[in-house]
Amino acid sequence: MTTTEARAATPPRPARRPGTARARRVLGRVLATLARSVAIFVPVFLVATFVTFALRSLSGLSPARIQLGEQATPEAIARVEAEWGLDRPFLVQYGDWLAGVFQGQLGVSWTNGADISTLIGLGLGVSLSVATLALLIGVSAGFALGTLAALRRTTWIDRAVTGFVTVISVMPPFVVGIVLVAVFAVGLGLFPSAGYVPAADGLGPWLAHITLPAIALSFDVIADVARQLRGSLVAAYRENYVTGAIVRGLSPRRIFFGHVLRNGLGPALATLGLKFPALVGASVVTEWIFGLQGFGRFANDSAQAGDVPAVQGVLVVSIALVVAFNLVVNLVLARVTPAAQRGV
Repeated sequence: MTTTEARAATPPRPARRPGTARARRVLGRVLATLARSVAIFVPVFLVATFVTFALRSLSGLSPARIQLGEQATPEAIARVEAEWGLDRPFLVQYGDWLAGVFQGQLGVSWTNGADISTLIGLGLGVSLSVATLALLIGVSAGFALGTLAALRRTTWIDRAVTGFVTVISVMPPFVVGIVLVAVFAVGLGLFPSAGYVPAADGLGPWLAHITLPAIALSFDVIADVARQLRGSLVAAYRENYVTGAIVRGLSPRRIFFGHVLRNGLGPALATLGLKFPALVGASVVTEWIFGLQGFGRFANDSAQAGDVPAVQGVLVVSIALVVAFNLVVNLVLARVTPAAQRGV
């Protein structure tokens, strides 16, 4: 059989489907992003929790002093600490606690004996509601302002947007919250001044109670997104590929959405990596103003009371929030921006 006949007799290989190859590339990017997130999460988690345990041992905090007071006898303190397992070696305590975390158990509060996972879940539901709405408001308004400033760069509109963003960026959330309560709750009666209603009790009351605190927290997000987006879009307009698109006769709308926005969106999205966890955990004063028993207030109360297991639980949840939200942002970046796709 000749070479030509052999080639003719060999069945042709099935052509590789473009969709399959693309799916594999997407899966590879997702797995690479997950691997990087895990590589960051594990050492940060171990170091942070280990340091917290070490500081607790050095500080002398114990449930005995919280429950029995400072006048408790050494025998009574030793008995209570033995009940809590604090008489065991430090590494044994840390290992047991770590094993419980991997099973979804964050321990028991020293102050009231309640399950910490339940306490954190109650506060986290409130804070997540407010933070999610604040993020939506901040991203929407910041995107609109940043895009408007970039499209009208060097004009009075650009200067007005820049000035407005500068003003709201230096306004503390608690000041904004007080003004919102005075105007929209007390003065106009449009929103409740304090309290929280779960979404299960009705979307209307739920939104009414979280709107004002969400607006108070959204100002910083609006400012950061608008500034980052405006700067990155203006820089993208100066790139050679935009000049080439103009020479080819593409419409301004197609140039903006097909080239400028896609390449300039990365820095604005990257700023959101830490914004959402910060909104969840750093709103203690705002939660006090609006009478919300949220995650930030729970963390503050636990630290003030010396409730070390609760503080450790807050730390675990905070690290998980940071890693999870950064993972989502990285996946979006890998999908939206070409530069991020090449970097994965």
